[in-house]
Amino acid sequence: MKIKSYTKNDVVVLEPVGKLTGGPDVGELDEKFHALLGEGWKKVILDLGKTAWVCSSGIAILLHHRSKFQKIGGNLKLANLTEKIQQIIALTKLTLVFEVYDTLEAALESFEN
Repeated sequence: MKIKSYTKNDVVVLEPVGKLTGGPDVGELDEKFHALLGEGWKKVILDLGKTAWVCSSGIAILLHHRSKFQKIGGNLKLANLTEKIQQIIALTKLTLVFEVYDTLEAALESFEN
């Protein structure tokens, strides 16, 4: 798995490509989030449009870092979910926890309001 990272204004966009299936993949995402927190970034969007699967370890990392960003006055939002990931998020009721947007553009706009 690769994780593309770029900024749009004051928002960091992370775009994992492939599957988040534990071990090194989840570890890499965890390291990215830790680095962003260490650098003081508060607004992060995880664009899952090119992510085929997220395992339970991946979901745990998302939950952990969402709370970390909230503690510093920031937010971690999800965007562009594939159908499989939408099902996972819905079944686990994480739609009650995360702000989820159909498109990256909508997620970016949400930070402006």
